[in-house]
Amino acid sequence: MKRKRSLVRRTAAAVTAGAAAMVLAACGGADDGDTGGSAGHGGHNGSASASPSASASAPDSQGRHNAADVAFAKGMVPHHRQAVEMADLAPERAGSPEVEKLAAEIKKAQDPEIRTLSGWLTSWGEEVPADGAAMDHSTHGMDGMEGMEGMDGMMTDREMRGLENASGEAFDTAFLELMIRHHEGAVAMARAEQADGAHAPAKRMAGEIITSQSAEIERMKRLLGKG
Repeated sequence: MKRKRSLVRRTAAAVTAGAAAMVLAACGGADDGDTGGSAGHGGHNGSASASPSASASAPDSQGRHNAADVAFAKGMVPHHRQAVEMADLAPERAGSPEVEKLAAEIKKAQDPEIRTLSGWLTSWGEEVPADGAAMDHSTHGMDGMEGMEGMDGMMTDREMRGLENASGEAFDTAFLELMIRHHEGAVAMARAEQADGAHAPAKRMAGEIITSQSAEIERMKRLLGKG
C-alpha cells in the first residue's frame, strides 16, 4: 500500500512537473515568438519607421536642388559636349601623341558626366539641352547662367571650323589654346555651382571639375611651352 501511494505520488509529481514544463515551454515559445515577431516586426517596423525617415531624408539631401543646380547642369551639358566634339577631332588631326592622349582623357572624363548631368535634369523635370545646343551659346553664355556671359569659354562656329581644317602642329596649337579657354569657362561655372548650388552630388561634381580641369589647364600650358 505504501509502495502504491509512493508510486501515485511519484506519478503525480511527474505529471505536475511535466505540465509545468509544458507551460514553461509554451510561455517560452510564446516569448520567443514575440521576440522573433518583435525583432521581425521591430526590424520591419524599424525599417518601416526608418524607411520613411530615410526615404524622406535621402531625397531631401540627394534630391534637393535649386535654380543654380539647374543652370549648372543645363550649361555644363552642352559645354561638355563641345569639349568631346573637339576631342573627337584629335585622333586624325593631332600632330603629337601628347595632344592625342589628352584629348582621349578629356572625352573619357566628360562623356559620363554628360550622362549624369542629363539624368539629374530629367529627374528634376527639366529639359535636357538638345544635341545641337552646344553651338547656340558660343557667344552669349548658357541658358540660365545669368551673369556668366563671356565666362563659358565656348568656341564659335568659325573657331570650330578652323580646328576641323587644321592638322599636325597647327591643330595641336589651336586645340590646346581653345581647350584652355574652354576649361577655364568650365572651372568658372563649377565655382558658381559650388557657391550657389544646393544639390550635394552636383556640388561634388563641380569640385571634381575644378580639380581635374585646373590640372589639365596647367598641363596644356606646358605643352604650349607656356607653363
